[in-house]
Amino acid sequence: MSALKVLRSSEQQNLLDEIDSLRLQGISEFVFLPQIVVCGDQSSGKSSVLEAISGVPFPRNDTLCTRFATEVILREAPTPEAVVSIVPSQDASDADRERLLSFKETLQQLEDLPQLIERAKSAMGITATGSAFSKNILRVEISGQDKPKLTVVDLPGLIHSESRHQSPADVELISNLVQSYMKNPRSVILAVVSAKNDYANQIILKRAKEVNPEGSRTLGLITKPDTLPSGSDSEADFVNLASNDNIQFRLGWHIVKNRDYQSHHSSAEERDRSEAQFFSEGIWRDLPRDMVGIASLNVRLSNILLDQIKRYLPRLMEDIQSSIEGCKTKLAKLGDGRSTAEEQRQFLLKLSQSFQALCRAATNGNYDDKFFGDPSSDEEYCKRLRAVVQNLNLGFSDLMRRKGHRRTIDSESIKDSATRRHHRASMSHTDLEPILMSQEDAIEWVRKLLVRSRGRELPGSFNPLLVSELFRDQSSPWEQIAREHVQNIWMTSKAFLERLLNTLTEEETFGTLFTHWIDPNLNARFEKANERLDGLLIDRERHAITYNHYYTDVLQSIREERKVRELVGKVQDYMSSSPDSAFGKKGSLDVSGLARSLATQSEGDMDLFACSELLDSSRAFYKVSFFIRITIDPPSWAFETVLLRQESRLR
Repeated sequence: MSALKVLRSSEQQNLLDEIDSLRLQGISEFVFLPQIVVCGDQSSGKSSVLEAISGVPFPRNDTLCTRFATEVILREAPTPEAVVSIVPSQDASDADRERLLSFKETLQQLEDLPQLIERAKSAMGITATGSAFSKNILRVEISGQDKPKLTVVDLPGLIHSESRHQSPADVELISNLVQSYMKNPRSVILAVVSAKNDYANQIILKRAKEVNPEGSRTLGLITKPDTLPSGSDSEADFVNLASNDNIQFRLGWHIVKNRDYQSHHSSAEERDRSEAQFFSEGIWRDLPRDMVGIASLNVRLSNILLDQIKRYLPRLMEDIQSSIEGCKTKLAKLGDGRSTAEEQRQFLLKLSQSFQALCRAATNGNYDDKFFGDPSSDEEYCKRLRAVVQNLNLGFSDLMRRKGHRRTIDSESIKDSATRRHHRASMSHTDLEPILMSQEDAIEWVRKLLVRSRGRELPGSFNPLLVSELFRDQSSPWEQIAREHVQNIWMTSKAFLERLLNTLTEEETFGTLFTHWIDPNLNARFEKANERLDGLLIDRERHAITYNHYYTDVLQSIREERKVRELVGKVQDYMSSSPDSAFGKKGSLDVSGLARSLATQSEGDMDLFACSELLDSSRAFYKVSFFIRITIDPPSWAFETVLLRQESRLR
């Protein structure tokens, strides 16, 4: 057993040293490293816990020491020693990085650690009176006899509200910092809860549940249990909490008793004896010994951290390798060095040539280049610009054909009164779904317009200006459909160019070119397309006129269909009204009687006759009106929307 213990100790030491070496190189800013993060509300006793774990006095009752993260690395060694250094943040300038990396001091007397930490804070630019916040990390390496093999990250205490010393910006910065460490899926969360406050009001438990709902990587730690009145309900509540009955964590709970204000000068040995005495009395003596006291906490944390490292070490290696490959890809996108103006011009020239070639291929429909990928993939399909635009055009054409007209005239008369009421009610809706109308409803609708628009026309005829009014009503959905189509083409072009430029170059060049050149040009062309659409929609408001012979063909066809329906109706009425007189003695048809019935074509209601003629004319004019065509201009990457009338003056 002793040999196994030594083997485990050596294995743990090597793994921890390797992870710490990666963390020192700043790898934690690119991949998630296994670690234990100490989190809790402000004044929850985190500093006292850290002091008890390490056996070294850390600064307490100092709000400034909570404005940065602190890595505490504990290792076993024959002689005590403390090394304090600073790990610069990723966004530090080169000069600051070099200055901060040069800060490294070693102490032989661990009692001097608080003064050394103060000097490190000054090096990071944090003053005693200022409200500065540093993204740099303070690294404290402590070695000595009987030290646990452990690495923990001490985080600032969560602040509930701002104060005279803590601005709203400080509250938000600290909250974001703690959140970033807790969200790391390889972090073990040591959630510190003070027994001086109701645990339901301590936001660290809510944060832990948000980032780790199943509690698989959270260990709860209760501090200051000696502040609870013996035998009280609050004491029983915290015992239940520690028993993992109320808020459940898979790693369970632990309880420690640290020095209070009266005993803050006592030695570590006196602290441990006081803690052992406390947990041997009252309700606390019934708890398992491996979940109370600082000594058992050190063992639990060491084992948890070792298991975490072993579990994620293979995946960690994969992540690092993946990050290396990602860096190589970014370097390849950066291309050759371009420190001089001539090199920069050459870089932009090569980029523009590649950009133009792929643009031309996309607009011509030549998708041989590997950039276009697999067409079966939705992600790759959007790169095939000509295909996307063609399909959008087909969809637009189909939508105009199905819903471009406001009213659909049913050739069959709707006799049922309930159905007629339903159709009349539907005439008030404003969406793109066409209003279904019977021939009778359409005549009534046109009659109302005819009566209110009488001019100098003779009875039985109609004002020709009414054709324009009916046309504008029937074509009212065109503007919405056309504008949406123009916007879809614009968004499609923009998405294609974003993907293309992002593939050809790195993020910084992509952002600069797209923001200052491509995006403004695309927006200008989008505005130009809408201006063209506006002009053509204005043309729709003018007097209806056409020189296209298709108008007369359609009008005659509509009138023939109406005549056929009328004749069929007359034949049916004749045959059903006088079946005996319709046939002679030999059963032959009375042709003369049928002829007289069909010859009676007069319409006594002159307005009804005019309405029928007006409705036929408006339907014929709508069919020969305008359509929309989208074209893409490959050389300048402009697209424009053109509304064309099928008339000689515009074609």
